[in-house]
Amino acid sequence: MSKIRTVCVYCGSSPGNNPAFVAAARQFGAILAQSGIGLVYGGGSGGLMGALATAVADHGGHVTGIIPDFLTARERMFTRAQEIIVTRDMHERKRVMFERADAFVALPGGIGTLEELVEQLTWAQLGRHRKPILLINIEEFWQPLNDLVGHMRTLGFIHSEVLVNYLVTEGVEDVVPKLLNAVRDVPEPVLHEATPEIEHL
Repeated sequence: MSKIRTVCVYCGSSPGNNPAFVAAARQFGAILAQSGIGLVYGGGSGGLMGALATAVADHGGHVTGIIPDFLTARERMFTRAQEIIVTRDMHERKRVMFERADAFVALPGGIGTLEELVEQLTWAQLGRHRKPILLINIEEFWQPLNDLVGHMRTLGFIHSEVLVNYLVTEGVEDVVPKLLNAVRDVPEPVLHEATPEIEHL
């Protein structure tokens, strides 16, 4: 059985206007630390990013922040991370995040969060990786995206239920069990290594 060692979490650098979002980020950070799973994320100290990373650190977990040079001041790097990787640009950031992660989880966020998530969905659809992708649908935040994907399927633009097969949960307590179940039959090298196609993005 494959083991998830790290999870890449995409989420907002702002807190949003619903307290449930920050609460979910904090709860999930604690769960990651208590499960012995390292956090890979965007490296900022504000918003949901900061709440998540702080919770991981407060509970003794490992934090890897990956942030492009031009955002180090704007997003205020999280100084308690055990590892901070400063990249040249957004493309390198996403590549390194992919390489460091065994799974991908999306909390609420804005355009940047959506873009990072959709890129992973695209690569999974193209068969470039088998790392699980999960949406934490707090307060139905991701429901419009779920509806859009269903609309695309109905109109014939998504042809494979298998390849576009991300996970969804309403509560953070279900995330780790769902991820572990998803990788149960995925060979260790496939889960933990980047594919050549993604390495050269």
